Amino acid sequence: MANFIFLAIFALINSLYLLPAVHSNSFETKATQFFSSGHTNNWAVLVCTSRFWFNYRHVANVLSVYRSVKRLGIPDSHIVLMLADDMACNHRNPKPATVFSHKNMELNVYGDDVEVDYRGYEVTVENFLRVLTGRLPPSTPRSKRLLSDDRSNILIYLTGHGGNGFLKFQDSEEISNVELADAFEQMWQKRRYNELLFIIDTCQGASMYERFYSPNIMALASSQVGEDSLSHQPDLAIGVHLMDRYTFYLLEFLEDIHPASQANMNDLFKVCPKSQCVSTPGHRTDLFLRDPRSVLITDFFGSVRKVEITREAVSLTPATEQPVEATPIRKEPKTEPLSYVDQLPVAEIIHQKPKQKDWHPPDGFILGLWTLILLVFFKTYGIKHLKHIF
Repeated sequence: MANFIFLAIFALINSLYLLPAVHSNSFETKATQFFSSGHTNNWAVLVCTSRFWFNYRHVANVLSVYRSVKRLGIPDSHIVLMLADDMACNHRNPKPATVFSHKNMELNVYGDDVEVDYRGYEVTVENFLRVLTGRLPPSTPRSKRLLSDDRSNILIYLTGHGGNGFLKFQDSEEISNVELADAFEQMWQKRRYNELLFIIDTCQGASMYERFYSPNIMALASSQVGEDSLSHQPDLAIGVHLMDRYTFYLLEFLEDIHPASQANMNDLFKVCPKSQCVSTPGHRTDLFLRDPRSVLITDFFGSVRKVEITREAVSLTPATEQPVEATPIRKEPKTEPLSYVDQLPVAEIIHQKPKQKDWHPPDGFILGLWTLILLVFFKTYGIKHLKHIF
């Protein structure tokens, strides 16, 4: 019995002695995981390649992603926005200076502070490739440049009309999956990115990432080879669809993300199942070095600085040197934990029914009514009484 008590006391003393070391190791492990991404800045290249009013949804797609990345912290100085057409100022737009992503007309994704870097006929395959590779004329302003480095995480989003192995630019030219893969390889060789997330919403979108061969690239597409990427939210008032299905559900997902969210890329892969998209979204992760489960959404869609506040003393001296004794830390009163303000409840807005608009007579109704009145008058009184009307 005495031996048992002695062993129990000895085990208790050893556990108390090793507890600080175990706690310290767990803290260092968490810190290592926190800083594992290795990037120090974020960039986004958002491209709409379609012109004309019937491609309204492609502009809304890009502006929806633009709005989300700005809300999560990426400034306009780190966003290259390319719009092939200006739907907000189109003469067919019943609400000028607005672009909506839902037919209830509640969420204006155009906003009040959109900065378009390339517009109209500036959106070409050549300019797009020059932005990626940095091969721009010296006179190009900073706002039209991708000034990334080897510590930059880059989000590239493309939307438009495409096919097996190509994406059209304004119905006049196209970029192939081989050209895109070679541009990413140039970026890697020139140390223009740390990690790259490629998203494309177009028909047969998965064919665009089949030829990628550069490291640290993760790719997502709205449809597989042989499938169409379908539109969503038809609006009878303007006569076109407002968004594509994949980007519609992507926007709904991103509205629930805030800078401190722990959502990872595996959650993004599930954003639009086939039951909602009709097409089959695809993704490719074999070139990416990290496990997608350890990659936060904000590593690409946000600009979150890697900072962690701790009340513990952390020794920064090399292992060969004697650690400096930690100074005692004063106990501070407990404060309320900080939290982020609730964002615009888009998840509720997009499921609302459209507002009932004020009734107005259809086109030609008034003219037809006057014609009917005149016919009845002529049949009743004849042409000789016409002078009493005028």
